[in-house]
Amino acid sequence: MFRSKFLTLSSVALGGWFAGLVTEKCRNNCEILLAENSRHTALKPMPGNPIFGTVSAASILPANSDAPAPIPREPPLNAPRVSQIMRFGFPGLDNVRSLDDFVLSYDRRNRTAHWVFEHLTPDSIAFNKNVDRSLCEFVEDASIHPFFRSSNSDYKGSGFDRGHLAAAGNHKKDLVHCQQTFLLSNMAPQVGKGFNRDSWNRLENHVRKLTKENRNVYVCTGPLYLPRKEGDGKLYVKYQVIGKNHVAVPTHFFKVIVMENLKQELAMEAYVMPNEVIDDNTPLHVFLVPPETIERAAGLLFFDKISRDKLKTVNGKTQIWV
Repeated sequence: MFRSKFLTLSSVALGGWFAGLVTEKCRNNCEILLAENSRHTALKPMPGNPIFGTVSAASILPANSDAPAPIPREPPLNAPRVSQIMRFGFPGLDNVRSLDDFVLSYDRRNRTAHWVFEHLTPDSIAFNKNVDRSLCEFVEDASIHPFFRSSNSDYKGSGFDRGHLAAAGNHKKDLVHCQQTFLLSNMAPQVGKGFNRDSWNRLENHVRKLTKENRNVYVCTGPLYLPRKEGDGKLYVKYQVIGKNHVAVPTHFFKVIVMENLKQELAMEAYVMPNEVIDDNTPLHVFLVPPETIERAAGLLFFDKISRDKLKTVNGKTQIWV
């Protein structure tokens, strides 16, 4: 009986999620997740029961709560770096590793990260003549058991770039910080020309532009493996693997961003891009999606220490909580 109910609920959740795979703006089968608010307006947000129309599946306090959660205080400059980066909560706790200037959760099965988290400030991305990216080398992550690592040989001849999740250009305060972004645990196979070197790079530049305009910027980046309908009408999750270590090639990548301005007002942007050649003329706003759809697809909860009524805008639109 329980199994039957569980399967039914799972099917409903998947159905609602997949119904949001809509876009005519994104070329080459770019499947962008959109919300289906009408089916869920009668549902009440509950812990562990994320629904469309929410900002974060973990934000369960309504805007008119008698005790709304305050915005977590900004840690002092002398606080541990990990507490500064993860100020608004961990998306998940699977194989978490803290580097000097970013935090990642490693997926041992797929040989890439579940997610990578960064905290950026105008100072951290400022030009530094002592940090030269060309001096950095792609290296295996020795902190990961050899069974579960990716290697440079996996990428060689694969046709895919070693794509940064935490971008090297975001970590210019110290050459060590920049070098750590070249750990293969921070890489995922990305289509090169037309994606990693173009549209994805534009998104990374957009994040740095936001950083110059805000006091703090918090960025969570990771891979997605999304289902597609095959000729038999059924949904399948299919992705390529490369190299002797069978490194998974994501079908899509996400980036969820929270900006804090000088007035301590918060705004969020959430993007999903297909791991394929994208027309250079495609504007970034085409890839904006409701953040909760990424949470559903990735199995993660983003910025769960921020009550949803604390976000002034989501994807550029003013939020009105009732």
